[in-house]
Amino acid sequence: MSQKVLLNATDINIILHRLACQLIENHKDFSNTVLIGLQPRGKYLANRLAQMLTTEYKIKNLQLGLLDITFYRDDFRRGDKIHEANSTEIDFIVEDKNVVFIDDVLYTGRSIRAALTAIQSFGRPNEIELLTLIDRRFSRHLPIQPNYRGRQVDAINEEKVIVSWKENDGEDAVYLVNS
Repeated sequence: MSQKVLLNATDINIILHRLACQLIENHKDFSNTVLIGLQPRGKYLANRLAQMLTTEYKIKNLQLGLLDITFYRDDFRRGDKIHEANSTEIDFIVEDKNVVFIDDVLYTGRSIRAALTAIQSFGRPNEIELLTLIDRRFSRHLPIQPNYRGRQVDAINEEKVIVSWKENDGEDAVYLVNS
């Protein structure tokens, strides 16, 4: 198994600042916008962006939620892999709000499809956008594209993209792993 570093901690920090600035450009003061991290791995990116927006860019009253999509996945009862549920933490209504889904890697698009279904339990958003750190553009099964992307990666065959977060994995890095 070989691995290549696609992004180091400095690269990730630069990308996060760029993504935060793009969000500010499109959503101004976030008075009608909510950020929703997709569990389990999107929460690290969502939390990091929310912290950056509030502390470094002085955005007030930013609303951040976490959405578990486990039971909305189309592969929930398929195969041998047991899916573990995570917590959903949305203490606000998304009715008529602009929602920004946040996930670490956009791969097949199936997680986003599940999130689109799951969010309906919390109201009908005005608009839904997608922010992702890594866009694996040639792997899509569904016609889903990000509005905001950190880096586009062309992974082929058995290559996997692994995102490591300091909060969970002890380091900020993105690897391309060939198994």
